[in-house]
Amino acid sequence: MNIDEKYMKEALKQAKKAYLLGEVPIGCVIVFEDKIIGRGYNRRNTDKNTLAHAEITAINRASKKMGDWRLEDCTLYVTLEPCQMCAGAIVQARISRVVMGSMNPKAGCGGSILNILEMPQFNHQVQVNRGILEESCSQMLTQFFKELRLRNKIDKMKKKQYTE
Repeated sequence: MNIDEKYMKEALKQAKKAYLLGEVPIGCVIVFEDKIIGRGYNRRNTDKNTLAHAEITAINRASKKMGDWRLEDCTLYVTLEPCQMCAGAIVQARISRVVMGSMNPKAGCGGSILNILEMPQFNHQVQVNRGILEESCSQMLTQFFKELRLRNKIDKMKKKQYTE
């Protein structure tokens, strides 16, 4: 197992925390000098907060740990390609490198829809590695959405039953 796989497994542990809360299972860790300095997982519904994405939480925690908003020489590991908000925050935090598990063709801004992370027009570009433990990351998301569709179908049937 290489270092990227090692830390992506840590990000997957964070994603499992979101999964157990009924949140979309996205997890993130930030590493500096081979040490995790920030962790986060998706909590948007739990916290009723648009900003409660895994990456934002991890960036906040890493910044506190480093005592600086600049996270130069850090690597961010995330189980799903970042959205536009998170990709922007990664660039703003001056994170050097991002390692992604799954791509997100519907909302990803690390190469799918846009590539905010590597845009030469910005004053900072991020080195990106894609597809690390992709199958494990994708499988958790697929399972989550399969269960969500089933729950929604059952809820719809129950609602219909009570209105008849």
